Amino acid sequence: MNHDRVSARRLPAMLAVWLWIMWCLTLAGPTWAQAPADGRSLSRTVPLRTATVPPAATAAPSQPFIAVANQAKASVVNISSVRKRERGGERLPAPFFDDPFFRRFFGDEFEHRMPGPRDRREQGLGSGVIVSVDGYIITNHHVVEEADDVTVSLPDKRTFKAKIIGTDPKTDLAVIKIDAANLPVLPWGDAGQLQVGEMVLAVGNPFGLSQTVTMGIISAVGRANMGIVDYEDFIQTDAAINPGNSGGALVNLKGELIGINTAIFTRSGGYMGIGFAIPSNMAKSVMESLIAHGKVVRGWIGVSIQEVTRELAKEFGTAETTGALISDVMDESPATKAKLQRGDIITAYNETTIRDPNHLRSLVAETKPGTTVKLSILRDKQPQEVSLTIGELPKELAKAGGRSSETGKGEHALAGITVENAADGPERFGRSKRRAGVTVVDIEPDSPAERAGVRIGDIIHEINRKPVRNVQDFERLTNQLRPDASVLVLLSRGRATIFLTIHPDR
Repeated sequence: MNHDRVSARRLPAMLAVWLWIMWCLTLAGPTWAQAPADGRSLSRTVPLRTATVPPAATAAPSQPFIAVANQAKASVVNISSVRKRERGGERLPAPFFDDPFFRRFFGDEFEHRMPGPRDRREQGLGSGVIVSVDGYIITNHHVVEEADDVTVSLPDKRTFKAKIIGTDPKTDLAVIKIDAANLPVLPWGDAGQLQVGEMVLAVGNPFGLSQTVTMGIISAVGRANMGIVDYEDFIQTDAAINPGNSGGALVNLKGELIGINTAIFTRSGGYMGIGFAIPSNMAKSVMESLIAHGKVVRGWIGVSIQEVTRELAKEFGTAETTGALISDVMDESPATKAKLQRGDIITAYNETTIRDPNHLRSLVAETKPGTTVKLSILRDKQPQEVSLTIGELPKELAKAGGRSSETGKGEHALAGITVENAADGPERFGRSKRRAGVTVVDIEPDSPAERAGVRIGDIIHEINRKPVRNVQDFERLTNQLRPDASVLVLLSRGRATIFLTIHPDR
């Protein structure tokens, strides 16, 4: 029954197809060369219907992109750099293509070392953005790093020799200058206002293909801890970025420069949908400092900060995991003068909500020394406002035994560690100064403290926000711990000071 019904339904369609084929043969065949009887069928064909649609109606949505692309292309240049190096006999890979995950984008890989003359020329291609009418151009540090010769090609085909004004490896930014006038300039945008999902255009010279424009969206903001540079607050985009785009422009649909393309995530050396750009606010601050001083002068407040984890948020009486937790305050620093304390959580900087420690670090670094800023903090579960005058990052930071006590195992969260007075033997752990606190000299494997991240050589300064000056303080405070209670510990490791939450065995 079902088969019969299906066949019956198909019959009209099959008949229609057969008639259409016969009609086509009539048109094509030499013997049936005559017009069909019913000419109205021709008026119903698709070509005649689409011809009535105005072309401007389909092109209109592209007009904003065309205008922005043309504006951006006029301000993006091609940069060619040459380095003279002594040639060896062995074959070595190009220096910026060693990392399989994050690659700098030169359009041409450097020449490999091969037998031959002792001198060789390493050539690289990148992009840059014109930021002043008189010839200042911003690009990436790795595009012009140690270059002996830099040539800039403008969109109008003119070429200029460029002078390196200054570079900043900590952000991978550089400023160069050409002797030209009345150049087209891209206006700066505010990367702090970017929203995930916002459409953007990437402009550069991938593989030497000048004036290439690709489109995408903002995939994420505030990307950090990538291991690319010291100061990371990257914009992530899926706009196609390839080797040669380094130093190129990332623009919004207002035609504003909101980022400098810098790195890609790739396993093949090409585009995989993940690109990173330095935000315009950071790029502009570094550029202005390089032009004014030939180096970057960074702001500094003098605190060690760490992430507010869920466990730490609970310990400090907040439900938020944003902000930056102060784990140490340096002597005679702006933070000391502003009376900031260990355990304060900085939640806002000049009314900008702090996402995480890296976000705060970037904002402080971008602020000119001498500027007074307003900090919103959480102290002892109470919000407060603090005014602080930014200092200049010190040069040294800009470069980046006796009696012991052993806690029993299985008694509380600090069970299984052995400590001694930190002042008794600093040399044993490579320290030159005597410090208050107790040093961890041994730790039971798989103890709560080891699982939480405590290491031999760490110095414990506080237990549950109470000071630990010596072994006696340590014993007194650990004897007060309940077997089922978590413990908040402040410790230092090298130059870092951090809070850790240690949970007991359940």
